[in-house]
Amino acid sequence: MTDAITVAQAQEYDHYTMEEVGIPSLVLMERAALACYRDILTGPFDLSRILVVAGSGNNGGDGVAVARLLRIHGLNVRLMLVGQPDHATEQTKQQLKIAAHYQTPMTTETADIEHATLVVDGIFGVGLSRPVEGHYATIIHQINEVDAPVFAIDVPSGINADTGDVLGVALTARMTTTMGYRKIGFETTSGRQHVGQLHVADIGVYAPSPLIPSK
Repeated sequence: MTDAITVAQAQEYDHYTMEEVGIPSLVLMERAALACYRDILTGPFDLSRILVVAGSGNNGGDGVAVARLLRIHGLNVRLMLVGQPDHATEQTKQQLKIAAHYQTPMTTETADIEHATLVVDGIFGVGLSRPVEGHYATIIHQINEVDAPVFAIDVPSGINADTGDVLGVALTARMTTTMGYRKIGFETTSGRQHVGQLHVADIGVYAPSPLIPSK
């Protein structure tokens, strides 16, 4: 798993893994969250006040799961939802339900951004293709203005994973854990500047193989 892939390929591999192989999306989400959780624990971070910022898509669901795992580990973590709950994917809604069971602390206070020693970015995933605007842009600007390092889940929010271009505004990560394969946009100058230290997590998403027959 060394070749960089496009967003379209990443989506194709996800679909193949879920629909043909039969691994549920929620299982892949848990694997992604566990990979990020481990990289956060072993990374060069001050874990005294962690803020996880999550959108309503599946990248946000990854973020919610990461917040819950950090909470169970006994760390001081808060979860900030910046997406519309009504627009959340079914997997993200399920992760929110699980997080509530573990009493994962929630916040809507932007002051928590200023006080964080680490910000975990789960706002947008690799599917982002248009400029970031409105409330999302405001949150990203606020995170960029503080000293806390950013850990990005799959891709720094605001980066086009195909080109590495900034879509209006983007987060600059200290570390990014991307799922399955590197994305081609990470190979560009802008991509490298925003991704930071890159980890590739094997979560069981693979390209279709001629050795494995389709159903």
